[in-house]
Amino acid sequence: MGSPLLPLGDRRAGVVLVVAKAPVPGLAKTRLCPPATLRQAAEVARAALLCTAAAVRAATRTPVLAHTGSFGDAVGPAGLRRVFAGWRRLPQRGDGLAERLANAHADVAVTLPGQPVVQIGMDTPQVTAALLGAALRKLDDTDAVIGPAADGGWWAVGFRDPTHAAALRDVPMSTATTFDHTRAAIAARGLRITELPTLTDVDDWPAAHAVARLIPDTAFARVVGRVAARLPRGQQQVVDRDGGERLHDEPATAAAGR
Repeated sequence: MGSPLLPLGDRRAGVVLVVAKAPVPGLAKTRLCPPATLRQAAEVARAALLCTAAAVRAATRTPVLAHTGSFGDAVGPAGLRRVFAGWRRLPQRGDGLAERLANAHADVAVTLPGQPVVQIGMDTPQVTAALLGAALRKLDDTDAVIGPAADGGWWAVGFRDPTHAAALRDVPMSTATTFDHTRAAIAARGLRITELPTLTDVDDWPAAHAVARLIPDTAFARVVGRVAARLPRGQQQVVDRDGGERLHDEPATAAAGR
């Protein structure tokens, strides 16, 4: 379902922090609706979160989850609890996404002092342990890393000193210029920045279908395929066409995500 487990000695000592929503119908991945139902969108979100968790667990000795929403209300709660057993779990704090991100980094800085942090969401199930491990390694030689998303946002951000994530507090999130604003806010602190490969965020249905094609042997691809098969025929054709076009437009993303 995810990346092969790296030998313990190859897993990094730094933190990989996942900031995510519990896959609760009506809470997670609602931009997939329509054509998906709220339940189907939550199933896609759950699969994306589990693929992400597998890559994170394979990459680091110190996985951390900061989530909103209850696993008890989520799709497949028992499986989620099993997967995240042994993770350090933190509640999200704050009103907006930017504040919650900054607070999550700050909380890790307090609970796990002195460790670099690479933070991702649940929108890139194609992420691999190799990509995450490389991001942590880069923080040996730079102050911050950031991974652009194809839609103008970012899929990962990391800091050698996670208190610098305070730079995120005033960044407008979920816009076509979020990456540019985030990079500028980090640079304004005088930090050295290294960029990571570009990945596609699963923020809408065509992106979900395109990413599923990149990782066909995963739970994410199986769930997306199952949901697509249940859509009305006309909607299936739109998803197939849009997803295929997006995939062909991003050959570099396909290479980065494997």
